[in-house]
Amino acid sequence: MAIKSYRPYTPSRRHMTTLSYEGITKATPEKALLAPKKHTGGRNNQGVITCRHHGGGNKNRYRIIDFRRRKDNILATVKAIEYDPNRTSFIALLAYADGEKRYIIAPSGVKVGDVLVSGEATDIKVGNCCELRNIPDGTLVHNIELMPGRGGQMCRSAGTSAQKLGVDGKYVILRLASSEVRKVLGNCRATIGAVGNEDHNLVTVGKAGITRHKGIRPTVRGSAMNPVDHPHGGGEGKCPVGRDAPRTPWGKKSQGVKTRKSKLSSSRLIMRRKSQGK
Repeated sequence: MAIKSYRPYTPSRRHMTTLSYEGITKATPEKALLAPKKHTGGRNNQGVITCRHHGGGNKNRYRIIDFRRRKDNILATVKAIEYDPNRTSFIALLAYADGEKRYIIAPSGVKVGDVLVSGEATDIKVGNCCELRNIPDGTLVHNIELMPGRGGQMCRSAGTSAQKLGVDGKYVILRLASSEVRKVLGNCRATIGAVGNEDHNLVTVGKAGITRHKGIRPTVRGSAMNPVDHPHGGGEGKCPVGRDAPRTPWGKKSQGVKTRKSKLSSSRLIMRRKSQGK
């Protein structure tokens, strides 16, 4: 999909780019597949801000996505490719032969009129969904389950995919986009191909108003605050933070700290960490 630039009639327009959205074929979403979406402004049930920098933004509704793909051996025709304000990828509207309609994440290369199918074993065609053990080595997949029947949890954002490297007993070995190599149960399902909208990361926001439309409020640097408000605050001029490491407003380390639980059960399935390089 092409990147669209603008004539610089204002300073913010000079570097701003957007997607051309030429692949979108339907502007209005399917009414039966919409759900209300509540905006909390980052506040809990007592009205206290528990997640900073949330607020405002355009009103939108949630699109109900079929991450499980468990409607087996029923042919589905792609009726439309749509924009989803809740995710970076586009979504595809499927019309099944029995009359039911569902949304899925739109794979790269899938067009209106294509016929897709899901099941334990299907043709290796972009957009089809089947179990990982029945997919040939070297194939790119996305929307990968971590537990059978739970629905896809990995590789769902725009342009992402994982590559099947081989089989190890009941497990399948996958290489993720982060270069991490890990095992996933062979009877977990995945969709063939990579997620569409690959040019999403090439878009330049260009102006502050776009982030406000997304519901993201401004962030104030800690070094611009007073000592009472932030560990980085105070000092004459642009002083260093004055700590052994960057801190959050509550005094905890904010960079370079591992947040993954050391005794997480799935750690045994990770064969190579992304920190070890490709």
